[in-house]
Amino acid sequence: MAIKRTKKLNVAEQRIIGRNDIVDFPELGLTHVRVKVDTGAYTSSIHCFKVSVEEGKLTFFLPAHRSEKHQQFSTEHFELKAIKNSFGQTEMRYVIKTKVILFGKPYVTEFSLAHRTKMRYPVLLGRKLLCGRFLVDVSRENVSFDFMQRERALNA
Repeated sequence: MAIKRTKKLNVAEQRIIGRNDIVDFPELGLTHVRVKVDTGAYTSSIHCFKVSVEEGKLTFFLPAHRSEKHQQFSTEHFELKAIKNSFGQTEMRYVIKTKVILFGKPYVTEFSLAHRTKMRYPVLLGRKLLCGRFLVDVSRENVSFDFMQRERALNA
């Protein structure tokens, strides 16, 4: 099995990202989603519920976002992987690939489907997405979102 390697940027080319941000998920139809940057998590994670697999198709619901109704999604492109939770225990979780927009650029990455109801942020961005692309400055927040707001204002 061939390993796909992404081009690692040198430190001068890497963007600074803060401890949390607001991003878009175009393939899921979600905009302005609050995310936590979690360098302790390898795989990114997104909150969902009612996850089921029938006849090779994964179905899940994303919670209501910005006064919208719960959204149901189905895909045939998924994997079941062993993921360590925040307590270090291994759980079997379904993983999908989808695009997340950071600094106006789409990144395709894996997201494990997790129950995060009691968590402040519905999405965690893990090291698999961050490594070689971003440097984390924990004193900053919403760096990508603020960048996009400035870009929109300049182009208006």
